[in-house]
Amino acid sequence: MTVIRHAESRRTETANAVMTTLASPTQGGSGQAVWRVDMRPGQAGPLHAIDTEQVWTLLDGGATVELGGEKLAVGPGDTLVLPADVPRRLSADPATGLAAIVAAPAGMRAYVVDDTRVSADCAVPDGDKILPAWVV
Repeated sequence: MTVIRHAESRRTETANAVMTTLASPTQGGSGQAVWRVDMRPGQAGPLHAIDTEQVWTLLDGGATVELGGEKLAVGPGDTLVLPADVPRRLSADPATGLAAIVAAPAGMRAYVVDDTRVSADCAVPDGDKILPAWVV
């Protein structure tokens, strides 16, 4: 059994959110990555895609999720299963922000689908896939 203590969690801050890594290959050898996302009210991520399925559970606040051209509002307790390779953008509720737990295979890659950048930590040209720091 592997125990990852709270003090061992890793925090990555981007322009859009703070990701706190709870489990990953470098934290106990997990084949899954699990992290917490905290977004301030009104923050929005870039339009991007992930090459594997992700599962998001909202703990607090709310969000609007754009997925494949559709928009959906979600709130505390809601769980999203986001399919691989479908463009998405999460926007935190303008009044409450959001907190969520996310799980995905540890080798997942993110890529942009327009002229934006995923973040300063993960800036790549359009179409190039990157391994986000919080899933390593």
